[in-house]
Amino acid sequence: MNIVFMGTPEFALPTLEKLYNSPHSIISVITQPDRPKGRGQKQVISPIKKFALENSIPVLQPENVNTEDVTQTLLQNRPDYIVVVAFGQILRESLLKVPKQFCINLHSSLLPKYRGAAPINRAILNGDILSGVTTMIMDKGMDTGDILLTQEVPVEPDDDAKTLHDKLSELGGELTLETLSRLEKNNILPIPQISDQASYAPKLKKEESLIDWEMHAVNIFNRIRGLTPWPGTHTLYNGKRLGILRGEVISGEASDRQGHVERITDSGIEIGTGKGRLKITELKPEGKKAMTVKSFLSGYKINCGDILG
Repeated sequence: MNIVFMGTPEFALPTLEKLYNSPHSIISVITQPDRPKGRGQKQVISPIKKFALENSIPVLQPENVNTEDVTQTLLQNRPDYIVVVAFGQILRESLLKVPKQFCINLHSSLLPKYRGAAPINRAILNGDILSGVTTMIMDKGMDTGDILLTQEVPVEPDDDAKTLHDKLSELGGELTLETLSRLEKNNILPIPQISDQASYAPKLKKEESLIDWEMHAVNIFNRIRGLTPWPGTHTLYNGKRLGILRGEVISGEASDRQGHVERITDSGIEIGTGKGRLKITELKPEGKKAMTVKSFLSGYKINCGDILG
């Protein structure tokens, strides 16, 4: 089948690679325009564009994908399907009607749960033990179309948003190929989403990174995992930012005080929370590199009873 692929970030790459190595033909790739990045504000191409150029796939980079020009360009060599993975723009109805069949979207949650921009992060923030990917028929709503296929994956206790992202990215590529194969054989029955069961995963904000020590230790632990690698989590110590990169939940004592340093060892700094203790095992002082607690203690003075936050 002839496919137009739309995607931008790293998450979309395994799907494009698997499509490229399949019997299907990729007519063109549509990705976001190059953006300035880093201190030098150098123009950076997306992983999707890089792969397309390396493999001689035509690339389109419209600022607005919903223009008449883009629609007409796609209609000149009309695809059977448009496959969309983390593209970054909402498709209008006129564009959704371009393919001979329909547009397929790969979403990194088990829809209708976690519609929206940050499903992987929100799943971990909420302490979910199960996640997955969904392929669906795109409509004009946000992640509201009929479900084609789903694939579940457990969220392990040591997963963070980066590791879960990588798992779902690979799984999503496989599910997209299976979806196309079964569509080709007319072996899928689309299932409407139950709106009453829907939840939303809003975009992450930098303000979410500040730890509230009144929260339970389990919730803080999930926050550290869910906001890794961006925007990360931090607290304040002596008026300076102290990044919390890794930690673990341990039992506390009745005398524990929220945000207070309760115990210090080479393996971790134990902080009182709303329930239990968070044992910090890896951190990043302001302006410094990430380090273990043992390394931190060799260069910084911190005492039991000190207050974070």
